[in-house]
Amino acid sequence: MLIVAKLMELSARTAPKAVGQDYIEVKILTGSDKDAIGAEMVKIGESSGSAGFTRDGKNVLDSEVLVLIGLLKHSGLGTNCKACGYESCDAFNRASSEGKFHGPNCAHRVADLGIAVGSAVKTASMHNVDNRVMYRAGNAARALGVTKSNIVYGIPLSATGKNIFFDRKQA
Repeated sequence: MLIVAKLMELSARTAPKAVGQDYIEVKILTGSDKDAIGAEMVKIGESSGSAGFTRDGKNVLDSEVLVLIGLLKHSGLGTNCKACGYESCDAFNRASSEGKFHGPNCAHRVADLGIAVGSAVKTASMHNVDNRVMYRAGNAARALGVTKSNIVYGIPLSATGKNIFFDRKQA
């Protein structure tokens, strides 16, 4: 499983990025580090009444490895495209907000994150490793200070006789 996780990291790292600038962060968590994310997700689920957090937290706890892929703090691309909602990249660069994720985020850089995540899960799939992209795992990772990324997704990995991520019923 660690070999596949490292291959996923390679796929995310080498995925195409706007103007060749890399703002992607990848972390591979196992054991108690992985379990801390799952436990935090369950805790968030129980305190907020979100069955999705609880269900996904249990999936992380039941998985062998958790791969985090995130978008680090970044400046605008310099195109003044306004896709971020600001009039210019300079205005974007001066703005800041904090929530479950940090922002604002350049649309081009967010696309880079999506391509990196897609490349990583493709690699897991090619090696027959069950996985699921979870924004909730990213929320927990940010809450615990495990990542410096503005936006982060968690991808738990499992290889058992039955895909543990298949039954997506709410708890």
